[in-house]
Amino acid sequence: MLNIFTLANGRLFQEEIESLEELSQFQPIWVDLESPTLDEKRWIKQYYGLSIPEDAMDEDIEESARFYEEDNGELHIRSDFLIDDDEDPRSVRVAFILNQHNADLKSRGVLFSIHDEDVPVFRLLRMRARRAPGLIEDAKEVLLALFDTDAEYSADTLENIYDELEKVSKQVLSGDVTDARASEVLAAIARQEDLNGRIRRNVMDTRRAVSFMMRSKMLNAEQFEEARQILRDIESLDNHTAFLFDKINFLMDATVGFININQNKIIKIFSVASVALLPPTLIASIYGMNFKFMPELEWSMGYPYVLALMLASALVPMWYFRKRGWLK
Repeated sequence: MLNIFTLANGRLFQEEIESLEELSQFQPIWVDLESPTLDEKRWIKQYYGLSIPEDAMDEDIEESARFYEEDNGELHIRSDFLIDDDEDPRSVRVAFILNQHNADLKSRGVLFSIHDEDVPVFRLLRMRARRAPGLIEDAKEVLLALFDTDAEYSADTLENIYDELEKVSKQVLSGDVTDARASEVLAAIARQEDLNGRIRRNVMDTRRAVSFMMRSKMLNAEQFEEARQILRDIESLDNHTAFLFDKINFLMDATVGFININQNKIIKIFSVASVALLPPTLIASIYGMNFKFMPELEWSMGYPYVLALMLASALVPMWYFRKRGWLK
């Protein structure tokens, strides 16, 4: 899918392109390619003279090769954006190409973005730019606004983690944690831990991208200050993710503690039963020996007496354990 974004009266407008002829009718500041086809890549090559690298969206690119500047003035940035899906939270790699120096190319002053699936941050920026005139003025501000929106999206996701962990806390601290509930709690905690880790990695990646833009001297004074503000926002998110990791570890330890308590209760029952049954076992062993003359045959009340003695020897320890409160 090939979408272009043009500025009109300070607002950002989106157009979906389905042919090379349509592409030549607009002067966009942002060209977005979502899962681009070979034809769409060919249109970009023919009209803008821009070749999209084959490894643009590869996940195994070395960290040092994700931010660089070509000899022709093209800035290449590969950054990850978070998708907070309830079933499958994940990060999506997006490749950005921005040419600010070569005046001979139609791609000068145009931001190109390439990704495999729709990114929520992109949708948020499109909605915001349509409603807020003057928010975007050039391609560099589109890129900065994307990173700024990404930081806000990460902050919103952190708030959702807070809410989910609050629900988990009520379940854990209620004291009535069965094995089934503990299993549900551990699954919920594991999901929030994974999401929190992805957010921490995402903001780290955003910090590196914004720092690269500042070092490349492509920003004017106002945009440079905006980039500094984005870095300050990201710094505040680091503190929240660290706190959430501590809270997750506490809830994990508390849940595992309740599981151990439940297991100890089971072991305690077996321990009490084994101790209580030791005296009857001893009596049965003694009376089961091979006497020359069996007492039960010499005494008509032998069997009832032995059974009563075994029962009493089992009940007395149970009464004692109950009195001491060991059976609670």
